[in-house]
Amino acid sequence: MKSLKYFFILTCFVLFMLGLSMLVQAQTPLGQWTFEPGNELKDLAKNFGDIKLNGGATVAKGVLNLDTNMWAITTGYTGPDIKEKTMVAWLYLDDLEIKMGAPIAINKTSGDAFDAITYAERQPHRFFPGSSNFSRTEDPVPGFEEKETGKLIQLAVSYENSNNLAHIRMYRNGDLIGDYTKGNIATWTKGDVEAIFGPRAVIGGTAYGWIKGRVSEARLYGSVLTQAQVKALSIDGTSAVVPSGKLATLWGTMKAN
Repeated sequence: MKSLKYFFILTCFVLFMLGLSMLVQAQTPLGQWTFEPGNELKDLAKNFGDIKLNGGATVAKGVLNLDTNMWAITTGYTGPDIKEKTMVAWLYLDDLEIKMGAPIAINKTSGDAFDAITYAERQPHRFFPGSSNFSRTEDPVPGFEEKETGKLIQLAVSYENSNNLAHIRMYRNGDLIGDYTKGNIATWTKGDVEAIFGPRAVIGGTAYGWIKGRVSEARLYGSVLTQAQVKALSIDGTSAVVPSGKLATLWGTMKAN
């Protein structure tokens, strides 16, 4: 009877660990750019090539510095096809009046197809989910009007496949500021994906839109992060899914019994 009890507890633990592993895997970025010393131009997920800086953009002290005509791009994506996704950026917005750029955008190399966290193209001082010809774009409700510069903010946009339509949610500092369904869910394939920083799109080598600010970190996930998961993300590269101490405590408790 005692061995049966141990078998049951061990089985529950294994199932718990498998479920946790799937959750953590779902939260593993397909692209992660921290701009920290030693990795200034690197994708820590190793799916994209090194970032190319354009127009005088610089990386210093762990941030990507962007302004008018300053932008960055990384190509050569080698990861899995992307359908559902979440884009996340942490940035300091240094000018409220500059328009139409994005701290991060996902762009197709082969043509005009992008999704972006776009600033102030449709409404002054407001971020929104930008897309080619506004095909997946609505103004977020209630949205958020930016009124301050120089403060670190987190922005995230998720794209969920809802019967091949895009169900889009936008978050600011973990708060839901937009939720709607519009347009077909886009598919992004190996070798035809660019991550761009500064413009909302790059078409035929021409960049469209600028943002003045400092991007502290940007990520691309190949899954839909929930609001709780977005809130749990940390700029130091960790996410509070289940702290390791809790796992150790759980295992210790099981052994003690």
